[in-house]
Amino acid sequence: MDTLIGVDLSSSPEKQDILHNRWHPDIPIVSWVKPGDQFRVECIDWTGGQIMNDDSATDVKVVDLTKVHYLSGPIGVHGAEPGDLLVVDILDLGVLKGSQWGFTGIFAKENGGGFLTEHYPEARKACWNFSGIYANSRHIPGVEFAGIMHPGLIGCLPSPDLLEKWNAREKALFDTDPGRVPPLCALPSAGTAHMGRLKGEAAKQAAATGARTVPPREHGGNCDIKNLSRGSTVYFPVYVKGAGLSMGDIHFSQGDGEITFCGAIEMAGYLDLRVGIIKGGMAKYGIKNPIFKTGPLEPRYSSYLIFEGISVDEAGKQHYLDVHVAYRQACLNAIEYLKKFGFTGAQAYAILGTAPVEGRISGIVDIPNACATLAVPTEIFGIDIRPSALPLPAIPPGHDLASVT
Repeated sequence: MDTLIGVDLSSSPEKQDILHNRWHPDIPIVSWVKPGDQFRVECIDWTGGQIMNDDSATDVKVVDLTKVHYLSGPIGVHGAEPGDLLVVDILDLGVLKGSQWGFTGIFAKENGGGFLTEHYPEARKACWNFSGIYANSRHIPGVEFAGIMHPGLIGCLPSPDLLEKWNAREKALFDTDPGRVPPLCALPSAGTAHMGRLKGEAAKQAAATGARTVPPREHGGNCDIKNLSRGSTVYFPVYVKGAGLSMGDIHFSQGDGEITFCGAIEMAGYLDLRVGIIKGGMAKYGIKNPIFKTGPLEPRYSSYLIFEGISVDEAGKQHYLDVHVAYRQACLNAIEYLKKFGFTGAQAYAILGTAPVEGRISGIVDIPNACATLAVPTEIFGIDIRPSALPLPAIPPGHDLASVT
């Protein structure tokens, strides 16, 4: 497979003009391909090398989130026009040579937080070793699983109108509680914008309105879908001429929801892709957000423990069909259960963010409680975690996630 975009892990992201960390229609295309072409794209980790393979979480605590995500691209596809669908086949994914490891972070509440930030407000970190298709961590002993590698972030450039719409609606949300910690959304931040091959005054002007890469939007973006792996096909709405496909934030593995925020096993890696075009596909199929077809490859587990949560919060307050509250309760129930087998709360939290757990909205009509479920594969553990009348087995004590030093 020919490498269309190659990265330099030893160089800073800002010195590499094939990378960018904002969405803007003026970011120049770095390479053009034709429908039917197959090619490889290399990607650095989403933080641009800010996180180290060590036993301290200080780097997680102070990571500059205004710089992320660093994306490879944009790639132009000849013949793609607004209103088309860009068809992207994910043929393969892999780890970059010389970077055979990954990391998971529980972000400090004041610097992004996570799904359970009120329960776990301090920065913590787990580093993972890759053993072929398996991941294991010195910070979480007794756990090993096969990864479902996938790009956490992939999408096409927005049109000027779409970018304006994003910024207006997110600013309106931010203004409802501008002092909130963590903030309600990530607004444009020109000072740390890296606009690829856009330079000079044009780059400064675009940086002022360039959309941050933090959320998913109509074009795709940071959707963090764990099943978007080998053999998948994605159908992206095209908003600019050439489509402008970019990608990054590659994950070795992730649980549904990526609940610690940096909850996947983050890594540098590559994607092998093939592209095509469906002319007029947006109108033809009524598509305004990407859709995708799953591939044939994923880890197969035969035994799961499934934890339920309902829309009654930790204080006992009743919410109306609130799936956010319900999923949080399912996660907290799973964490409390895993703690009985010797895992710390932080370790259990990280397991749910990284292992291929299955999250579901299981009930959404039975007022007043929504029901969310979280399915944890039992085979990923070195001990039997199923309920039984026997004494509880436990992992060896004395290990935990790295903390701030």
